Amino acid sequence: MPYSAPMRRLAALAITAAVIVSCSSGGSADTATDITTDITTDITTESVSVETVAPETALPDTTPPGTTAEATTTAASAPETTTVGGADPLAGRPFDVFVPTTYSADTPMPLVVLLHGFGATGVIQNLYFGLQPLAETRGFLYVHPDGTINPIDKQFWNATDACCGFGSTVDDVAYLSALVENVQSNYNVDPKRIFFVGHSNGGFMSYRMACDRADMVAAIASLAGATWDDNTKCDPSEPVSVLQIHGTADETIGFEGGTLLGNDHPGARETVADWSTNNGCTGPAADLPTRLDLDAGIAGDESTATAYSGCPVSGAVELWVIPDAPHIPPLSPTFAADIIDFLFAHRKP
Repeated sequence: MPYSAPMRRLAALAITAAVIVSCSSGGSADTATDITTDITTDITTESVSVETVAPETALPDTTPPGTTAEATTTAASAPETTTVGGADPLAGRPFDVFVPTTYSADTPMPLVVLLHGFGATGVIQNLYFGLQPLAETRGFLYVHPDGTINPIDKQFWNATDACCGFGSTVDDVAYLSALVENVQSNYNVDPKRIFFVGHSNGGFMSYRMACDRADMVAAIASLAGATWDDNTKCDPSEPVSVLQIHGTADETIGFEGGTLLGNDHPGARETVADWSTNNGCTGPAADLPTRLDLDAGIAGDESTATAYSGCPVSGAVELWVIPDAPHIPPLSPTFAADIIDFLFAHRKP
């Protein structure tokens, strides 16, 4: 069943609370924790259908009542995964795979991985973006994993120097690569249609995956994220299609760029300009004729889109701008479908 507007607003509130406490000197961490806990409890009572993938051990059945599809919660067998220094990147970090009722082991299916923002969770990010209902209706395997927890009890992805590991040695590229490989070992994943979507810190991590695992990732979509400030640190082995979505009034990850704890990050336009270079685009950015309705708080089709020309088929680069939108905009009912449309239109050749 589609997520209601009130539930999506609650998710946005939870993310906002996490951002406020994490990124400012004011506010109460305990208050934000209480808000996030209460909303997470509400969210987990929503109807979902997942299969729990535990690389090491089986987990008890935690499927909420009233599932939207006939699926079971099972522990997948532990396949061989990418290892770093002899350690299994998936150890202690289980995740859920949503499997639509249309899945058939005989037919390759796309995989979409959603990455949460700093201080949020996969559950809350899933509710805010509203991708799971589309996984059922559009037919794709879907995962929204959790990052690791830092010393102030906030979940994060160790993406770039600007956001948000801040000195962490966690290798989230290895973890997410192993996650994809694990899903591939248990389901028939179309290797030409593996996509990452992220918000804020999750957007940074999506770019990091495009930089480091271009061989795996077909396309990414980032809301209020950014790539490396130093683009020489990004050396993709092949083109990856990139969609950057950003509000011009974002005071957390600035539309024109900014600094987090002394580390610079590029703005939205610089991010897509860098990726036009990475992908070998030969032409300038040009406005697209169709406007988009991405922000539920603004009437009509308020957002503009630009795309670079002369890009390879597998390396499209677009920027969608939401005027006067903050870091956590109220998303429109068509936001999720617009993202999936972009991703599905940009598979690997």
